[in-house]
Amino acid sequence: MIAVGVDVSKSKSMVAILSSDGEILAEPFEVYHVNDSLDNLINNLNALNDDIKIVMEATGHYHLPILKKFLDANLFVSVMNPYLMKKYGDNQIRKAKTDRKDAMRMATYALEKSYSLIPYTSLDQKYLDLKFLSRQYNQRVSTKVKNRVYLGNLLDEAMPGIETILMSKATKPENNMLYNFINKYHNFDTIKKMGEKKFLNSYTKLAEKNGCRNYQMKALKIYELATNSIITRGTDAYTNIAMQQCLNVLIQAEIAANEILVQMQSLAQTLPEYPIVRGMYGVGDRLAPRLIAEIGDVRRFTSGKALNAFAGNDAPPFQSGQFESQNRHISKRGAPALRKACYEVMQCLKMHKPQDDPVYLFMIKKEEEGKPLNVAKMAAINKFLRIYYARVMELYK
Repeated sequence: MIAVGVDVSKSKSMVAILSSDGEILAEPFEVYHVNDSLDNLINNLNALNDDIKIVMEATGHYHLPILKKFLDANLFVSVMNPYLMKKYGDNQIRKAKTDRKDAMRMATYALEKSYSLIPYTSLDQKYLDLKFLSRQYNQRVSTKVKNRVYLGNLLDEAMPGIETILMSKATKPENNMLYNFINKYHNFDTIKKMGEKKFLNSYTKLAEKNGCRNYQMKALKIYELATNSIITRGTDAYTNIAMQQCLNVLIQAEIAANEILVQMQSLAQTLPEYPIVRGMYGVGDRLAPRLIAEIGDVRRFTSGKALNAFAGNDAPPFQSGQFESQNRHISKRGAPALRKACYEVMQCLKMHKPQDDPVYLFMIKKEEEGKPLNVAKMAAINKFLRIYYARVMELYK
């Protein structure tokens, strides 16, 4: 057997090659992520005429070019968790880290653990595309949340209290009454200069255009709020520019997030497990594709416990001698986006209170036992993921 360790970095990798008896066949050397360099490496490996096992770390997207070349050449590749490789290298007193040492450590790991290495198999392209879209969606939502906070700070100075009156929950930004109101009036000074009658007529037209109810009462409340409020940012040009730019970024982020979500929904609906996931309590049209994207093909997990470990929602045992900890925390060594999506499912369950859902009943039971609310939610997530695993795996039995 030939053990190959690949320490991946941006645009290049360090490669070390060992024989089955630990002999160094090739001192660590660099290869670049271009066709000529990688083709030369693959030809040299094939020339050894032996069983080849390659180990590399998952490094975001940096390892994808070299991984693709290895898979196209039908070579055995095992992509390891970087934390696992780090712990494997912690068996030395003197700490030293270089790319050359990392490559040798991975080659040694491939040699020692060859019997337990799991070959990397590309997931179905739909799962990969769905995960890619999920990452893009999370980025747009992050931008949306940040700019919503910035906009709230500006409103506290230019229109204090307006968010208590205009609380639009429209999913489309163009139908959001608060956004349209800010676009039209900018600040309370504009409203006071208009006068009550002119403002009421102007607001009535805006409200009717957006299909709002009880707009006459709201118009009076807004005018009263505008006349009684003390604003620290008025009609100056730089405040209006800052407000408009923040609002534009927020609207564009919401539009982009909605467009990506539509693509995720159409893609997720082509997967066999979508009806099962969508039918679970607390999982709607927005959460179903996100859950499937973060979990991927559930068949790669050996059990519901393994799925929880992947989410970082497991609480590993801690025991030494006669001591055994009874107050353990979740590891959080997993997919934070999956934990976040599952947490949103728990919030939906708390809101709708389905009395025939085992996950909701389990969460309430934990709360009645005196567990903190978040602890009860994480325990319920553990049960939710086990049920998810069991139901989806029924499709493949």
